[in-house]
Amino acid sequence: MLNEPLKILAVDDVPENLIALEAALDQPGVELVTVASGFEALEVLLREEFALALLDVQMPGMDGFELAELMRGTERTRGVPIIFLTAVATDERRKFRGYETGAVDYLLKPLDITELNSKVAVFVELARQRREIGRQRDELGLALGRLRAHGDNSPLAVLEIDANLRVVSWYRSAERELGFAAEDILGIRIDDAPFLVAAERLHFREQMCGLLGGGDRREMQEHRFVRADGSVREGEWYCSSLAGSGPGLGAGSGARPGSVMIELLDVTARHRAEETQRLLIGELNHRVKNTLATVQAIASQGLRHARSTEVFQDAFTGRLQALARAHSLLSATTWEAASLRRLIADQVAIGAVAEDRLLLSGADVDLPPELALRFSLILHELTTNANKYGALSNETGVIALEWTHCGDVLDFRWSERGGPPVVAPERNGFGSTLIRNSMTADGAQITADFAPDGVRWNLVLPLTCPPPFGETSHRTAPPPPAPRPQGSAFKILIVEDEPLVAMELAMEIEETGAVPLGPAGTCEQAVALIRGASPDLALLDGNLNGEKIDAVADELAARDIPFAFVSGYDRAHLPPAHAGRPMLGKPFLSAEVRKIVDQLAAEIAGVG
Repeated sequence: MLNEPLKILAVDDVPENLIALEAALDQPGVELVTVASGFEALEVLLREEFALALLDVQMPGMDGFELAELMRGTERTRGVPIIFLTAVATDERRKFRGYETGAVDYLLKPLDITELNSKVAVFVELARQRREIGRQRDELGLALGRLRAHGDNSPLAVLEIDANLRVVSWYRSAERELGFAAEDILGIRIDDAPFLVAAERLHFREQMCGLLGGGDRREMQEHRFVRADGSVREGEWYCSSLAGSGPGLGAGSGARPGSVMIELLDVTARHRAEETQRLLIGELNHRVKNTLATVQAIASQGLRHARSTEVFQDAFTGRLQALARAHSLLSATTWEAASLRRLIADQVAIGAVAEDRLLLSGADVDLPPELALRFSLILHELTTNANKYGALSNETGVIALEWTHCGDVLDFRWSERGGPPVVAPERNGFGSTLIRNSMTADGAQITADFAPDGVRWNLVLPLTCPPPFGETSHRTAPPPPAPRPQGSAFKILIVEDEPLVAMELAMEIEETGAVPLGPAGTCEQAVALIRGASPDLALLDGNLNGEKIDAVADELAARDIPFAFVSGYDRAHLPPAHAGRPMLGKPFLSAEVRKIVDQLAAEIAGVG
């Protein structure tokens, strides 16, 4: 230990000489250990550490020369300095033998106290320095060991690049995270590093040179990297650079070599999660705004057809309840499907129809989300009409619901009997319009028979969405743009999969004096209308039941037909090739629809 005294061994067979040595040596922090023979000296040397040995030459049994030779032959005592002490006049030959056995000096008795203390002080100081160097070496070794252990154990891949852009440290953490063994990586230049993406090595090299040439710096960089299995990953590289200093990098020059210590974090999973989160937030935003637009359309259309505010309030509340219950069913199945029987049971639960007046026939069917929401509104409208005018308006009428499920088609029949005589309505109210138009864009066939003995509705509904545009159709080069109408109303194509929103857009378009086309609920239907009906303008939803709108936008742009997006998504989720097109967010105001129609019409005026 540093605070322990340094020990000097004195060997002499004359006790008085040892006492004299103890009295003569005046060295602070030094302990003199005395023994009377070479054999005792060997025993002590095996137990303790000594900074210096003072050996008498003339001793019985084992003289000083023999003891010195034994000390030099043992690893433990080989480095102990030896000074011979003798009272016998000596010649050069004996001195040579003393030096030959490893002595560092040769002093004659009687000893000069000053000379002895001076020489001993030199070796004591050397011993102190050796002890300090040993302590520093041990501490440095421990520190380097801890650093290495931390680097090996780090959850990040740790490596070091020197000023020559060679990999000089490759910790086990790097081997574990990237899969390359240290012997395959150490010493290679980053220009040849297999863990870098080949096309990005030059950029990585420039970044490292910038760090090495810019002083001591810390920064995070983003680079892709390659694992040993060939997979390309995304990484955050946390870099700590030490710029080189001094005129040279040789030993003893006082220079510090430059290097960059790197901790590499694989963020591939995090980036994918963030992208998924962005998509989910965008989809949630779209669904919420679509729902608000649907509610807005229910309110707007209901208000137009209502005879009084009380009638409007009752109808509006009932329709919202139908939507809400359908949403609850879908949420319970993580928005995958809703049971047809559960949708019907909801009408019983809210008291719209008594269970004993409802006759059901058909195996349960799971409806996809969009169809379930629309079908819930249809059931609500049918039940409401039956309560007002049909079989549920008296005490004896009943409703028979029959359905069959064949392949991907649901054939649903609503039959009323036992109610008052039926008279066909003179005009279609909002409920009838909603029933007839709610799913025609999806290929549904809906018919009504107002027979005197009871109303009958027949709904033939596809349960699957049409395939994305391009999978079952072949695109052809667009013909030259059709001549613009002169002095006639614009034809405006509506591409929208929410029937209530489409109805609202159609009414707003009619109020501008234009003619609505559609609505088209799929890209295939939209492209067919573009090619067959030659619209002048178009309003496009940003997404049709998960189908991107890009193909429709491309078709319109190719035919030089002005269009705008009407979407619940923000611009980041719309076709990037058409980022400059106008956009109307859902829900919208009547004035906003008219403004965007005027804006599109102005484009025609500008062209024509």
